[in-house]
Amino acid sequence: RREQARLRDAVVDQDTEQWQREPNFCGLERVGGVDLSYTKGDDTTACASLVVLSYPDLEVLYEDCRLVTVTAPYVAGFLAFREVPFLVEAVQRLQQEEPKLRPQVLLVDGNGLLHPRGFGVACHLGVLTDLPCIGVAKNLLQMDGVVRDELHREQIRSLQRSGDTFPLTDTSGRVLGMVLRSSSNSSKPLYVSVGHRVGLDTAVRLVGSCCRYRVPEPIRQADIRSREYIRK
Repeated sequence: RREQARLRDAVVDQDTEQWQREPNFCGLERVGGVDLSYTKGDDTTACASLVVLSYPDLEVLYEDCRLVTVTAPYVAGFLAFREVPFLVEAVQRLQQEEPKLRPQVLLVDGNGLLHPRGFGVACHLGVLTDLPCIGVAKNLLQMDGVVRDELHREQIRSLQRSGDTFPLTDTSGRVLGMVLRSSSNSSKPLYVSVGHRVGLDTAVRLVGSCCRYRVPEPIRQADIRSREYIRK
């Protein structure tokens, strides 16, 4: 908790890059995605995957998959301590091997500020790499004022079109993230939150622009490739 609180002070929850302020993200050329996939029946062996896609074409420019041994236990709310070190290493390898392909923003399969202590895996990775990061979760992390109740389900049903959103607020009224319907073909939403060096509106716009299906392409490709690496 102390380490989370210390790192939390370094989070920047606003846009810091010029491309983030452009209507069509002019100047954004590379979007990264990260994922950790575990082997079946074994929660200590995983594949850490980092991909970099061109933007706006969303074609894979770079891929790094490595089998890793996960030693830290899973503790709810502290997932980053279990997974982030391997993702930081992947970013560092990319920086050394292909510095020209360094992503300008990372999409992370998990939460950012939408977290009981306001410091999810996307914040953790963002602070340690100093890259703009966005948390994109497929499931709602319940906490103070954010619960999967009938009102929440009703709000999800109200998302009729791709791009429709509603905010997630805590009991004090502070906005922690946004619920986004990312695809007209899926009624299941995404939970988008700020990780580091990006504002929430920018994060939601960018995630939406990266979706061919429900899950944004950088995370989807990282997941597909990590599972294929394990299968092989």
